[in-house]
Order: sequence, then structure tokens, then C-alpha cells
Amino acid sequence: MSLGAVIVWIIVGLIAGVLAKWIMPGPDPGGIIVTILIGIAGAFIGGWVLSLFGIAAERGQFSLGSILTAVLGAVILLAIYRLITRRVA
Repeated sequence: MSLGAVIVWIIVGLIAGVLAKWIMPGPDPGGIIVTILIGIAGAFIGGWVLSLFGIAAERGQFSLGSILTAVLGAVILLAIYRLITRRVA
């Protein structure tokens, strides 16, 4: 993966983090910053998982498909994060 592709996934992840927070509102222990970081991680993980199935958007492209992939990954990671932080607290 090229540096340009990584930068695109970070930008897409920022957008995905904000959208994930909008889709799943509620108090999070880390607030919007942690949600955005989860969005970035979701972008990478969602892109990687869907590319294994051959249905992900082209890597390094800023497109609706890449944003949807990142949002899906971010929502899943945010749900897991909330489950973990509720059990610990």
C-alpha cells in the first residue's frame, strides 16, 4: 500500500468516525476524538476485510464505496468498544 493510499484511508477514516458517531450517538468514554480514531482503524480494518472478499472499494481511492466501507468498519469497532468499556466500568 502506498503512502498516498494510507493518507486517503486516514482522511476517509476521519469522515467515517464522525459518521459512526452520528449513526451511533451516545456517551463514549473517549468522546469524539476516540470515535474518530476508531473511524480511522475501522477504515483500515473494513477495507482490509472487504478486500479479502473482493468487494471493497479500490484502495487509495476517495469514493462513496471507500467511505461506506470505512463507516461499516467504524460502526462495528465502535460497538465493540462500547461493549468492552461497559463491562470494564
